[in-house]
Amino acid sequence: MLVYLIRRLFNVVATLLVVSVVTFGIFFAVPKITGSDPALMYAGRETNETALAGIRVKMGFDKPISEQYLTFVKGIFAGRDYDGGTDVTHCAAPCFGYSFKTEAPVWETMVDRMPVTLSLALGAAVIWVIAGVATGVISALKRRTAIDRTVMVGALAGVSLPIFFTGMVAPAIFVYSLGWLDVSNYKPLTEDPVAWLNSMILPWVTLAFLFAATYARITRATMLDVLGEDYIRTARAKGLKEGVVIRKHALRSTLTPIVTMFGLDLGGLLGGAVLTETTFNFQGLGTAAVAAIGQGDLPVIMGVTLLAALFVVMANLIVDLLYAVIDPRVRLT
Repeated sequence: MLVYLIRRLFNVVATLLVVSVVTFGIFFAVPKITGSDPALMYAGRETNETALAGIRVKMGFDKPISEQYLTFVKGIFAGRDYDGGTDVTHCAAPCFGYSFKTEAPVWETMVDRMPVTLSLALGAAVIWVIAGVATGVISALKRRTAIDRTVMVGALAGVSLPIFFTGMVAPAIFVYSLGWLDVSNYKPLTEDPVAWLNSMILPWVTLAFLFAATYARITRATMLDVLGEDYIRTARAKGLKEGVVIRKHALRSTLTPIVTMFGLDLGGLLGGAVLTETTFNFQGLGTAAVAAIGQGDLPVIMGVTLLAALFVVMANLIVDLLYAVIDPRVRLT
């Protein structure tokens, strides 16, 4: 198990290194190739050549791309100093640079936005994995019944309807028609837990509805395949109770593709649930990335991209470890 873990950690480091090189190259090398000036993007249109020269020196834009990359990576782990000659600005680790538009540290911007995205992604994930797997199992066990058809129709609707549509329909039903919930902006958990929960219910339901529908369909299909396997028939022939057969044998095999999907979906959402955050006006990592793209704010775009990549890679690492628990045979691969 230790060797298996070391191999996976090595893959994580290698993947993050490749992502950082590609991301840095895209957002800093391409502007030079196309003739764009990052210093002008940082300074804005109201500037002069003397100010631009000072920005290039202070931000390191006058150095080779390879040297800029090494300085950037060093800044993430050890911080860095932006030396403009007469003034020196220290950026503490982890340093992802400064926003071209607000001149605020990118890491501070991401930290401010991260609780919103974490609250949204983690809460919705709990709902969709429980609801999706449970309904998928029930649908498989009640195959070709009214329950099965109802669940599959609901799952088809969940897969087909876009988030921005369900994000409009959900308040219309649960707020304005039934009066069960209130529409409110995001409230931090540390300030008011009750207000935080109230502000998260609708976004959770909206986001979970899409993913739960997919999980229900995959769980149903996988469960039906597993229930037809020889070892399931053998377990039943030995006299095991149906509940034991389902929980101990069938469900465990069914969870393998579900774990893969869950890791990828959760890792991707932790990098920013763009549509849901935009629909409910949540100021998370997704809306920060969208705003940065619209403004050409390269440091923020790169910071959010690298953070999202970290979430995805770490989620895959956890999935690999869970594989080793669910199916010990993968430890040999």
